[in-house]
Amino acid sequence: MYIKQLYTNCLAHAAYYIESGKEVAIIDPLRNPEPYMALAHERGATIKYVMETHFHADFVSGHIDLSNKTGATIVFGPDAAPGYKAYIATDGEQLPLGNAHIKVIHTPGHTIESACYLLLDEAGKPNSVFTGDTLFIGDVGRPDLLSGNLKKEELAAIMFESLKKIKMLPDEITVYPGHGAGSACGKNIGPESQSTIGHEKQFNYALKLNDKDSFITAITTGQPIIPGYFFSDAAMNKSGYTGYDEVLQKSMQGLSIDQFKDMQANGATVLDTRDAQSFAAAFVPGAINVGLSGDFATWVGIFIAPDAQILLVTEPGKEEEAIERLARIGYDHVSGYLQGGMHSWFTNNQGYENIPTFESHTIQDVIEEGSYNLLDVRNRKEVAKDRITGSFHIPLNELITKYTNIEKNSRLLIYCAGGYRSMIAASFLRSKGFHFVASVEGGINKVRNKRPEMIEAGMETE
Repeated sequence: MYIKQLYTNCLAHAAYYIESGKEVAIIDPLRNPEPYMALAHERGATIKYVMETHFHADFVSGHIDLSNKTGATIVFGPDAAPGYKAYIATDGEQLPLGNAHIKVIHTPGHTIESACYLLLDEAGKPNSVFTGDTLFIGDVGRPDLLSGNLKKEELAAIMFESLKKIKMLPDEITVYPGHGAGSACGKNIGPESQSTIGHEKQFNYALKLNDKDSFITAITTGQPIIPGYFFSDAAMNKSGYTGYDEVLQKSMQGLSIDQFKDMQANGATVLDTRDAQSFAAAFVPGAINVGLSGDFATWVGIFIAPDAQILLVTEPGKEEEAIERLARIGYDHVSGYLQGGMHSWFTNNQGYENIPTFESHTIQDVIEEGSYNLLDVRNRKEVAKDRITGSFHIPLNELITKYTNIEKNSRLLIYCAGGYRSMIAASFLRSKGFHFVASVEGGINKVRNKRPEMIEAGMETE
């Protein structure tokens, strides 16, 4: 047997390639089918199954395109009702894969159709389990995503029973989860890429809770804000979607400055995917900056609506990457990109804006002068450890709803850990009419190093 985890950092997502006897099962693929097809071709194998653990909310899966291109059977667990041809397996059913088998374990809770896939080796011995969003390293899947008529508490109760099936598996088998740290599909996901059943039973807080009421309370509280695109992605995965090749062809349109400006004037959103410092120096007025170098999908999904018409500004040669990464989360309405990027904008004498950035050794001066108020946009766990003295806190994922609480004429000096999130915040606020925003270059990490006297112990925030 051969198992390969294909991990995508910006989505904290893991897909899996399983091969036995030159037959392949792909579990939870991303939208672009080419990497999975290329790996199978390289190994001289045939993709037999595309297996989905559930209808994903945080990305658009590649199961339909992969099936259409390879003839592979799409497999779901019990209670799935997709709007396209698929095989709906029964609980406990074993699907042959070369000389091995994959056993379907129905584990509703995260969603009603959620299933885990237990890989049995050539001798019929349990080898590993692919748990999707049912079991993570250090956590379990949240029960408040697209629950239909069921309340999150009801789904949590169902998950409590489902996890009993997982805890009965041999301690030594490998756990391969659907997500790692940083995913919004759980609140306490660890950084490891795999674990064992025994390790999770010992250290995973949710698996250690044997009282149902305590379990329900634990997994229904403190979950991160749900990005707006989650519900539309789940619907696309269930009903079907436009093929990836068609989306790419439609979106890869180089736009002249006049075309670009006309579309923006008609309501299109300008998304600038360059790094924070390049954006800060000069950008198209009204643009929102979410750099490709960070958690691109997460922040686009929070600050831009799924149905928005998007105009891209990228580094030359990065247009296709930006379109692919948007398509992964169902953002199929890219109207095109600025031909020639910001260089073209400059050479044609177009107006631009900039956002001031301050290095760590200068921020004390501007604060003492009363020029700026410090805004910390890190998450609550980060702020609980330490902060820059005198700052106030709004987590970046809550700024979309809480920015109206800030006086528009405020002078805001924004910081995060390293400068990526603070520029997202600054660009968003600027697009909303906040004219006096700036960013701390290098974030609190640089301040700790250069001006440690400015750091104080953290505090819990509501």
